[in-house]
Amino acid sequence: MKELPAEGRLDRQRARQRAIAADVMADGSVRIEALVEKHGISLMTAHRDLDALVARGIVRKSRGVVTALPSSLVEASDLFRRGRQQAEKTALARAACAWIEPGHSVILDDSTTTLTLVPLLRDKAPLTVITNFVPIIEDLTGEPDLTLIALGGRFHPWANSFMGHMTVSAIREVRADIVIMSTSAITDDICFHQTEETVGTKRAMFDSAATRLLIVDHTKFDRRALHALTPLTDFDQVIVDWRTPTEHVERLRRKGVDVTVAPASRGH
Repeated sequence: MKELPAEGRLDRQRARQRAIAADVMADGSVRIEALVEKHGISLMTAHRDLDALVARGIVRKSRGVVTALPSSLVEASDLFRRGRQQAEKTALARAACAWIEPGHSVILDDSTTTLTLVPLLRDKAPLTVITNFVPIIEDLTGEPDLTLIALGGRFHPWANSFMGHMTVSAIREVRADIVIMSTSAITDDICFHQTEETVGTKRAMFDSAATRLLIVDHTKFDRRALHALTPLTDFDQVIVDWRTPTEHVERLRRKGVDVTVAPASRGH
């Protein structure tokens, strides 16, 4: 059997870990032997994948059983977020891409919604992309005609991104044409996130860009988080998906928010 290149093996490992995390989160707890059988992997591979999830604060292992941690960080983790609302995220990414012009410098936050935008950036080159999100950094490394600025600082495994005062300091050294970000929750038409580090980092991104775009799927209007970032009225454009209830769109427009509703692609 021909061996996969290192990059292919890594992609397969990440996809498998996301699938295992989804299984555990859906059921609350799963026997490790059941994961071995379902995913067709060895017990050693299962433990290696689970150890990676344990290190990121997603699950707990104990006596042959893996359990989802009852933590707000689980829902905030990129592993949890990646598999959700894919059609909506694709529509949001297409609408956001229309705001990007060749030559722009673009800040992308650590949301899986902005990650969906990455494959579209190649058609907008040349660009400068500034981000703290490891999956975006990995996808754009070595991409011709795209200048990548990776924001360092303290690495937060649960978010797979860099955040904190060192990251904020690096952001404050740049001035970008546009920032595209998402949010964990919208309450009282204000963006909220679960951690102070997230808010501090996104606030710096917001302040360092000339144009500010928020891209959010409809589920964000039904969620709550602890720390406020900024009202939706502060953004130059808020892009929502076609499944967002009309009352939300109309209310925001009455408040003076410039709202774009991203249409569904064929088949949705």
